[in-house]
Amino acid sequence: MKNVTFLHPEFFWLFLFIPIAIAWYLYTRRIRTATLKMSSLAPFSNSKTTLSKIKPILFVLRLLALSSIIVALARPRSVDVTQKSRTTKGIDIVMAIDVSGSMLAKDLKPNRLDALKRVAAKFIDDRVNDRIGLVVYAGESYTRTPVTSDKTVVLQSLKTVEYDDSIIADGTGIGVGLATAINRLKDSKAKSRIIILLTDGVNNAGTIDPRMAANIAEQYGIKVYTIGIGTNGMAPFPYAKASNGQFLFRNMKVEIDEDLMREIAKTTDGKYFRATNNKKLEEIYQEINKLETTEIEEKKYFNYDEKFKPLVWLAFVLVLIEITLRNTIFKGFV
Repeated sequence: MKNVTFLHPEFFWLFLFIPIAIAWYLYTRRIRTATLKMSSLAPFSNSKTTLSKIKPILFVLRLLALSSIIVALARPRSVDVTQKSRTTKGIDIVMAIDVSGSMLAKDLKPNRLDALKRVAAKFIDDRVNDRIGLVVYAGESYTRTPVTSDKTVVLQSLKTVEYDDSIIADGTGIGVGLATAINRLKDSKAKSRIIILLTDGVNNAGTIDPRMAANIAEQYGIKVYTIGIGTNGMAPFPYAKASNGQFLFRNMKVEIDEDLMREIAKTTDGKYFRATNNKKLEEIYQEINKLETTEIEEKKYFNYDEKFKPLVWLAFVLVLIEITLRNTIFKGFV
């Protein structure tokens, strides 16, 4: 009876009459049965007294038949549910990630960039019905992954994001990073388009003013969520490389242009967040995930398999057996 439900479970209340029927049967059986005391039963040793003792089996058969009818009335059935979902409001998302050298600072564990990659991967996994692209920037910017629904490609690309000043000039070009992300979304046909722009510093590179880029995003109807990543106060920053190629770190003051980040978010009807530690960064992406919901139209198709027919046939067979035994083997027994 696995995965079986009952359409009319109220019929199970009829089982309360089973104990009453048993009590009534036992009471009337004593009245109907005549008794005769004898000093010895030897003369009747070959009689059919055994059949008299097992005659209550007829009543048991009747109770079983009645129980089967009650369960059948409750309409047992299994259901196979088929779901079909259709996205009615898709969202295109571009994540613009700062990959400047300061993203190797260790105020988040193991460092800012690796902490971001882990949290961003979870965010991408949760956006199953949306298209996502990646843009990386430092002193310059480029598209790492165009907007796509293939999450495997996006996650693999995110996994290999790292600081490399031989590929992209160091610095913090917030304007060029935002402009590149806008360029990936401006021709999108999605009903909602958003950019998640993350930085850990002050705009000090690039040829595009961040405020001008924000105005362009606003004209295209693109919402920008900005995130400043970095603790308050001092943090261990990389400042040079040792002879073995490992970075050397020293404590430096954390500086983030929060006024600029708030202005970009306000201009585009977005929101600014500050991630001072790993947990706060996770909470920020969870909040963005809740703020930007995708409308899904879901249709469910139910295929019911009725299970009451075998129970009706079982009750019929039990009654037939009971009537047959009563009128053959047990005929003439009280």
